[in-house]
Amino acid sequence: MKNFKYILTSLLSILLLTVSCQDDEATVGDLLTPTNLQVTATIVGQDGNNPNGDGSGVVNFSASAEDTSTYRFVYEGNEQTNSAGAASFVFSSLGINSYTVTVIAYGTGGNSTSTTITVEVLATYAPPAELIEKLVGTGSRSWRIKSEQQGHFGLGPVGGSIPTEWYGAGPDEKATVGMYDDRYVFSSDGTFTFITDSTNDDPTMDTSGTIFGRDGLVNDLGASGGTINGADVENLPFNDFNETWGLIAPGGVETLTLTGDGFIGYYTGGSQTYEIFDRSVPNELVLRTTDGNGEFDWWFIITSAEPASNNFQTQYNNLVWEDDFNVDGAPDAANWTYDLGAGGWGNGESQEYTNATENVVVENGMLKITAIKDGSGNYTSSRLKSENLYEFTYGRVEVRAKLPASQGTWPAIWMLGANFDTVGWPTCGEIDIMEQKGQDKNTVLSTVHHPAVSPGAGDSAATSLPTSTTEFHNYTVEWTATEIIFLVDDFVFHTVSNDATLPFNDDFFLILNVAMGGTLGGNIDPAFTQDSMEIDYVRVYQ
Repeated sequence: MKNFKYILTSLLSILLLTVSCQDDEATVGDLLTPTNLQVTATIVGQDGNNPNGDGSGVVNFSASAEDTSTYRFVYEGNEQTNSAGAASFVFSSLGINSYTVTVIAYGTGGNSTSTTITVEVLATYAPPAELIEKLVGTGSRSWRIKSEQQGHFGLGPVGGSIPTEWYGAGPDEKATVGMYDDRYVFSSDGTFTFITDSTNDDPTMDTSGTIFGRDGLVNDLGASGGTINGADVENLPFNDFNETWGLIAPGGVETLTLTGDGFIGYYTGGSQTYEIFDRSVPNELVLRTTDGNGEFDWWFIITSAEPASNNFQTQYNNLVWEDDFNVDGAPDAANWTYDLGAGGWGNGESQEYTNATENVVVENGMLKITAIKDGSGNYTSSRLKSENLYEFTYGRVEVRAKLPASQGTWPAIWMLGANFDTVGWPTCGEIDIMEQKGQDKNTVLSTVHHPAVSPGAGDSAATSLPTSTTEFHNYTVEWTATEIIFLVDDFVFHTVSNDATLPFNDDFFLILNVAMGGTLGGNIDPAFTQDSMEIDYVRVYQ
């Protein structure tokens, strides 16, 4: 293809030379200056009762002119370039303020025409101090795509409420496209610094790297090169750059804004605003943005923690006990018995546990534990345990499961000390391999409880898992005499020290259940009817 292009270029050069010899009056092309430049501004939320907008400070600009190839919008050093004549600025100074934006239309040969437009905009949102501190720390903080996390990058329908509904990247799936070595530095002075290659030993000497974006849309950056792979451009050469960042809350939704070329992870075009979908996990944010074509919502998990050395090597490879749930009907009575009854179970829970088929069944290779709201407004569910059937000390437990999505459901995969009946809780010890809050279906928790930390929150950690209710994931604990290590999809996110003073050196048994409401389940959706936790297998290695 390249040879063909060069031959074609040479032929055109010869043809032009021939024409110029025949007619000295001919011209290659006219240098045109844009004319009739028109600019309009739409203040978001503006109406008869809110002439200065809804308080978000967002203004969308549209420009048109004849003989124009591209437009540039400039406000106090912040620039946006767009060939379609569209741009969006966020004006965040509190109160009603007047702002002037310069719009430049460029024709062929660099000829240009410019005009200005002034808008009066209301801004009412003052970001909470804890969010600002999370972004910038004591002065600046560097963020990255959490590449080791399932679903760290994905897409779904515009306005969708489930992250990565259509596609979610697996751990390190995009390692070769030019995204994972990027860093996004937020500073307290409002500067946003994009570092395109954080692996450089001396980034002050080499500020070049590569980025990843949507073919067509990424052209707005003015870069060339890279590799086209379907709808994406991978490893597009680009230099480090600075823009500014801000926080707004259109419609009450906390949103991160970036000026000009600023973007995170994957260039999607548009105004580069990112809804903060979830910020509950320390050092993490789940972000959502709509692309410039209005086709998809793009999702990102970013973290301010650098990648840990996650070369996890298990000590346990001998499979000693398992249930793959391959026989339809009731769970295997040789492996499982039940806790039955109501009474809140010490946590203010709303369900009654049963062993009825509608609450617990094995079918199609899966164990299904289903919480149900009956006709009188009461809840039933099931709680399986291996007490007195299989109990063990130390090992690796791996459970593959998909969790219920309904508000108020509290699924758990956990272990309890086998001496529970004699010493009680928390003296017996508890190891929660996985729990999920009823009001937060985008994260999962792992916790240990013992007298030194319970009652209370225990020694706990959470990790983002936006696809916990739509996809199966592996929930694992590695339990040794010195450590209790928790993993999701083979990635370590929580480690607890163990020693002879703790109750984690004797036999424990397994428990699988779905609770309703209570301390972690919280408020139950009034429209709830039923929902299930599905388990593919439970395996123990020693």
